[in-house]
Amino acid sequence: MIDVQRLRVLRTVAEHGSFNQAAAALRLTPSAVSQHISALERSLGAQVVARSTRGVTLTPAGRIMVGAAETVAAELEHAKQRVDRLGSGRTRLTIATFTSGGRLLLPQALACLTAAHPDTVVHVRECEPEDSLPLVRQGAVDLALAYHFDGPLPGRPGPNSSLAWTAIMEDPLHVVLPDAHPLAGRETLDIAELAAEPWVLGCLKSEAYLRRYAERAGFELQVRGTTTDYFFARSLVAAGMGISLIPSIAQTPQVAGLRTVPIAPPTPTRHIGVATIHRRDHAQVRTLIEALQAEAAALDET
Repeated sequence: MIDVQRLRVLRTVAEHGSFNQAAAALRLTPSAVSQHISALERSLGAQVVARSTRGVTLTPAGRIMVGAAETVAAELEHAKQRVDRLGSGRTRLTIATFTSGGRLLLPQALACLTAAHPDTVVHVRECEPEDSLPLVRQGAVDLALAYHFDGPLPGRPGPNSSLAWTAIMEDPLHVVLPDAHPLAGRETLDIAELAAEPWVLGCLKSEAYLRRYAERAGFELQVRGTTTDYFFARSLVAAGMGISLIPSIAQTPQVAGLRTVPIAPPTPTRHIGVATIHRRDHAQVRTLIEALQAEAAALDET
């Protein structure tokens, strides 16, 4: 029988990449961490980590067991919440969301949720996908409204992930320019046409993404401003600092003096969805997902 504590130790080792750091996080000695991993390997009859002077990496068997560890942790947390509800008679639903998606999509969806399930106590946490998805895996939140660019989900992607992803909408990124910019009147723009332009970033994670597009188009990105807020980025564009690449749902509220122009295909896009744990059968979660999809559909019609 597999020991749950050993799975927890393995998951922490995977998160930190070393026995020493995992030991510090777990308040154990490195020797104790090593003993837990060795005992897990003996019980499985397979090696779960590859040890080297640079740290440890997961083996294929280790990746399978980390996925199982995440599922077990989430299910135990879910069971604890169900036990808590036996006493209170009320359901608690904790939602993590990134800022622009939460601001535009979540409020009306929450209104639908509370109308359908008035006894549900809702808690909302604002955090980016690289933080919210691990929280879902750990069972600390019930679901995350999140996004990813042209690639896998942040964190530990792949067939052994414990996450289920439900698509909500595609969120294309558009070029935002000052009204007086020579290219502001165009119906679409190619990234290559912007090679000489200075850029303002509205999201630090978008820099690597934008640099890849610039590299494909044959130019080096000139960054003149970095922010973590799309409204602030658009304000800097209006002030003449440069141009920016902003997702569609982050275009409100309006900033005077700006023009938004779509990018010609292949269009940079954020893929927005809801991450939950596999096998989660929760009426409130289903209601919220359906409401979010309805909000996204309404946005497409406007």
